[in-house]
Amino acid sequence: MKILIIEDELQLQGAIQEFLVGEQFLVEVASTFDSGLEKALTYSYDCILLDIMLPGGSGLDILKVMRQEGVKSPVLILSAKDSVDDKVVGLERGADDYLAKLFILRNCWHG
Repeated sequence: MKILIIEDELQLQGAIQEFLVGEQFLVEVASTFDSGLEKALTYSYDCILLDIMLPGGSGLDILKVMRQEGVKSPVLILSAKDSVDDKVVGLERGADDYLAKLFILRNCWHG
């Protein structure tokens, strides 16, 4: 399974990537609006993990363009914005699910 992580917080991006690679997924990353949009439109992914607030633009705009261009990859929004309104907007734009950034990656927890 090939996954694209579009996330500008490099520490979080790295933790998610490390976790998914450890689970035997093929992972690519992007840290900006432009690089995320380019990868999402150019390559095929089984899943895209998408942050909303990115340098250069909004992840919601990436999602909008993807859907307009016929990209059907499932999208999971990962965002610090966790109000019901934010979730509704993300899902209305074409996301498959919305996860607030208050999650723990199983093998990254050192408690």
